[in-house]
Amino acid sequence: MDSALIPEGAKRCSFPKFMVGMALVGAVLLWGVYAMFLCWFKGLNQTNMNDYYGFALWIWADLAVIAVGGGAFFTGLLKYIFKVDELKNIINFAVIIGFICYSSALLILAIDIGQPLRGWFIFWHANVHSMLTEVAFCLSLYLSVLAVEFLPLILENRQIDKNPFAHNLSHNMHEAMAVFAATGAFLSCFHQGSLGGTTGVLYGRPFVMRDGIFIWPWSFFLYTWSAAACGPCFTMLCTKITEMMSGKKLVKDNVYDLLAKISGWMLGTYMVAKILDTLWWAMVTLPRTGFRFSEFFTASGTYHGFWILILEFACGIIPAAILMKKAWRQNSRLFMTAIVLATIGICLNRWVMVLQPMAMPVMSFDKWVLYLPSWQEVATTILPVAGSVMIVALSYRYLPVFPQEKELNPVEKS
Repeated sequence: MDSALIPEGAKRCSFPKFMVGMALVGAVLLWGVYAMFLCWFKGLNQTNMNDYYGFALWIWADLAVIAVGGGAFFTGLLKYIFKVDELKNIINFAVIIGFICYSSALLILAIDIGQPLRGWFIFWHANVHSMLTEVAFCLSLYLSVLAVEFLPLILENRQIDKNPFAHNLSHNMHEAMAVFAATGAFLSCFHQGSLGGTTGVLYGRPFVMRDGIFIWPWSFFLYTWSAAACGPCFTMLCTKITEMMSGKKLVKDNVYDLLAKISGWMLGTYMVAKILDTLWWAMVTLPRTGFRFSEFFTASGTYHGFWILILEFACGIIPAAILMKKAWRQNSRLFMTAIVLATIGICLNRWVMVLQPMAMPVMSFDKWVLYLPSWQEVATTILPVAGSVMIVALSYRYLPVFPQEKELNPVEKS
């Protein structure tokens, strides 16, 4: 039925089978949409947020998808600015993943503000003294850049490309893609850093408060660094999952190897900086503010126990070691272990930096406060995940996402 839309020479599953899969994901999507409208029409009393947890699951999800979406800006920077030509075979998918992540981030924010019709206030009545204003502007602008980068791929659809205007527009946009990549890298670096900077200057929350360099707390640089290191790992993980679901090889091993090597060294240097930052915070910053290191972890060891710090470091050190060593990263099982751990590690870092500061007491009369999200929060957090699966499925089916697909699957050539 839709064979005329599928890239020439490529093989896809039957249309009925595809629609069954889309229907299953669509059911999850509708569940999330229902919860979203409950939050919009009945208010944020649908959540379990309170005076302690003014930010909760949604903000963690927001920061996590922004971090893993960093693969788009960093891969684009490597491909178009530093001329790492091998990455042309994965850059399309990196852009799609980035577009999905940033769209998800803005959708989550639209739910979180409770009154989405007033979302434009942040632009028209901007608080120029807030780093979150800069984050909002950069997020919106970078999503626009990703949409521009995604557009040429859509125009390359088998049927759309037959239109001369669409064909020429796609070609001309490809020629100017370096400009968009540079703009995207600039915008992404600043909003990634500002998200870290926001936590770093929370003097009332000593767990995340950091010393700094000039006007920036160290967390400003650590957030950008970690996104550049772990974002490509998430892109490779999504590519591997797409290969498993399709049953086909889509990207050559040398592309994985190169991107994994770069990501591994980025992650390794980030972990050195992260460990030094933690040591300085524990040995200098905390004593100066009148706190002890042990006060920031629950004595029972549950939820916010010391184990979470060890796990965060392990999810950085282990994948960095695997990806930096050629023999290890070329082992398929170790490679998958590394990119999964790196993705978990960056999400765990954002979890710790968002939720743990609100859980712990900062006054002598306070106590540890735990938080469990409501089903509406869970559903609306899963909502963009379901939407993302649908976008990836549609893109893979109808767009020439992977340039090496036909070469790696010669039996499909007509």
